Amino acid sequence: MSRTFHLLPITTATALLLALTGCVSSPSANNTATSSVAPASPTATSEHGMNHGGKGNININTALLSELDKLEAKLGIPALSNKIQASRPYGKIEELVTKNVINQSQFDQIKEMVTIEDIVLTGEAKDVDYMIKMGLMKGHLFVAKELLDAGKPDQAEPHIGHPVEEIYLDVEDQLQERKIPEFKTTLVKLQDLVKAGAKNANQVNTEFTTSMQAVDGAILAISEQQRKDPKFVLQVINGLLDTANSEYGAAVANDKIAAIIEYQDSRGFVMYAEMLYKEIAAQVAKDSPETDKAIVTNMEELKKNWPSAIAPVAPIKTTEQVTQLIKIIESDSQKVVKPAS
Repeated sequence: MSRTFHLLPITTATALLLALTGCVSSPSANNTATSSVAPASPTATSEHGMNHGGKGNININTALLSELDKLEAKLGIPALSNKIQASRPYGKIEELVTKNVINQSQFDQIKEMVTIEDIVLTGEAKDVDYMIKMGLMKGHLFVAKELLDAGKPDQAEPHIGHPVEEIYLDVEDQLQERKIPEFKTTLVKLQDLVKAGAKNANQVNTEFTTSMQAVDGAILAISEQQRKDPKFVLQVINGLLDTANSEYGAAVANDKIAAIIEYQDSRGFVMYAEMLYKEIAAQVAKDSPETDKAIVTNMEELKKNWPSAIAPVAPIKTTEQVTQLIKIIESDSQKVVKPAS
């Protein structure tokens, strides 16, 4: 799917993850999952995408394209994310129909997932949301570097563009509030070099390192205690996997990788989710060895879906299988995030 970027301030809500329920069926035989959850559609909205009242919180006026991709994957409509964005603003959610973005039948399938109301986050939920946004930046940059190293600057450029033109604007107010030095200029400099064909590899590598260091510096706005707390980190991981799931759902059509950018997005987010887990794995293993074993096993199985940044012609796993694995990881993580009393 061809991406365009919006330049509006964005406020997307990330509610704290709630416990997943309904563990009744076994995973696909193609998976080696060590837990089980009820069957899920490939684009089912996880608890990360819902607020405490159960109302959908994808704000169609302000949501990132990666959030809108959940609607695109749910309905199976190519480029729906861009179409929703292009028809902004909306005075009510029903204008998705009256503006001919989707039809009534399609709207009925997603109306519980969408809103035009902003949700103001505070406390830990705000920190989780911020950390997820930084994680999305990291994931984009990871896959961009892989593509640069593979000699594909044209494919790398969109993944450098996303942090600059979309995510940074979404989180800019928080960056200022947290007293993080401005680094959009740094990201733009890297993007310009890659747009020009990444002709000077040394210069590109230098600017890439500077950009990644800037994002890492922004992550340090989250306290060390939170960054080392499995309960906090697992919420961030689940948010990243939830986004990866929606991106992958938007990437696959007719048993083919139809949208390469979305495939690559999802790869980057899964890569960073695994890196975050490795930082807390020892503590999880100490407190709950079976949970750690299950998460590690299922994360390894999930990773097999993205053998490289260069997308295969056909998917390794179906969207249903990817969703199932992500649901299982989320369910297992709840044993740490919200342990039974």
